[in-house]
Amino acid sequence: MPLPSFREQFAALIAAPSVSCTQPNWDQSNAPVIELLAAWLGDLGFACETQQIAPGKFNLLASYGSGTGGLVLAGHSDTVPFDAALWQSDPLKLTEVGDRWVGLGSCDMKGFFALAIEAVRPLLDQPFKQPLLILATCDEESSMAGARALADAGRPLGRAAVIGEPTGLKPIRLHKGVMMERIDILGQSGHSSDPALGRSALEAMQDVMGELRGLRAQWQREFNNPQFGVPQPTLNLGCIHGGDNPNRICGQCALEFDLRPLPGMDPEQLREAIRGKLQPLALKHQVRIDYGPLFPAVPPFEQAADAELVRLAERLTGHSAQAVAFGTEAPYLQQLGCETLVLGPGDIDCAHQPGEHLELARIEPTVALLRQLIQHYCLTRSEDVQRR
Repeated sequence: MPLPSFREQFAALIAAPSVSCTQPNWDQSNAPVIELLAAWLGDLGFACETQQIAPGKFNLLASYGSGTGGLVLAGHSDTVPFDAALWQSDPLKLTEVGDRWVGLGSCDMKGFFALAIEAVRPLLDQPFKQPLLILATCDEESSMAGARALADAGRPLGRAAVIGEPTGLKPIRLHKGVMMERIDILGQSGHSSDPALGRSALEAMQDVMGELRGLRAQWQREFNNPQFGVPQPTLNLGCIHGGDNPNRICGQCALEFDLRPLPGMDPEQLREAIRGKLQPLALKHQVRIDYGPLFPAVPPFEQAADAELVRLAERLTGHSAQAVAFGTEAPYLQQLGCETLVLGPGDIDCAHQPGEHLELARIEPTVALLRQLIQHYCLTRSEDVQRR
C-alpha cells in the first residue's frame, strides 16, 4: 500500500485521539498515533520498536541506519483535553481555514511527525552514515512518563536531538522547570442550615489559594531571569473539585496547580514553603490537609550556547537561541547524552486552546530545515563534520 500523502498523514494524526490528562475521565491511550507512525515508518524501511510504558501508553523508537551518533527527531504523541463546543471546527478533523491548518495537535505537536517523514523521504536512497531516530513519546502533557522511562533506561539515543515543540522555528536552549502539585482537604459534611454541623473544606481551600497567591507574589519579587519572556516564576491554579450539593457543607475539596520555577529554584524548598503555609490553616479550619506532587518535577533545561547543535540551528534558522517559559522533554534527552534543542514550526500562543493551528507558510521552511539537519548528522560522517 502506498504511503499516504503528507496532508493525509497530517490529517490522520489529528483524527487519532490521544488525550493525556490527570483526570481519568479524559485520559486516553496514545496507541492509535503510535500504530499509524509505526506503519508509515516501517513501510519506509525504519526499524520500529514500540515500548509499553503503562497500560495503553506507548513510546515509539523508529531508526534508519545503524551505528552510534546521528540525529533524534523527537516529539510527544499526546494532546491536552479540549472543549469541542468552543471550537469553530471539529478539533479531531484537519480543517484548512485561510492560511492555516486547524486541528488538535496541529501545533502541539502531532503534526511534527508528518513534517519529519516528509523531510526524510527523498533522502532514503542515500547511504546513512549515522542513524536517524524518530521518537514519539507518551504522556508529555501530564506525567512525562514516556520521556522519564527513556531517561531511566539510560540507553543512548543519538549525538543530537531536536524536539519539535512549537517555537515559531526559533531555536530554544533554555526553559523553566515544571511542577504539578495537588492539595486535598478533608473536612466534615453537614446540613448547610447550621455551620456548626460541619467543617467546610471549600472555605479552607479558599484560604489555601490565598496563601499560594501570596507565595507566588513573594517568589516573583525574589526571582527574575531576563533571558525568559516571562522572567519570573509562575504559579497557576489549574483545577478545583469539591462538594456535591448547595445544601451540604463541603466535606472534601481538591486543588491541582502548576508551578514553573526558574533555574536555581529548588523544588523541594518551594514545597517546604508551601507546607509551612498549610499547617496553620489546617488548625484554623480543623481540617486535614494533604499535599504532594502529582508527578516528579520536570527539571529546568539549559543547553550550552556553544554546542554544535545550537550553533548549527542558529545558522540554519537565522535566529539566536532563546529561552521559553514552558517545559519540554529536553532535560530527559539531554540526560541520555544528546545535545538537545527545542525547535518546531508551531506557535505556543495557540497551543492548548480552541482553534489550535499551524501556519501553512511554516511547512516548507520546516521540511527544509529538518532535511538539512538530517543531512548534517546522518549523511555526513562525524569526522568529516569535525574537519570543517
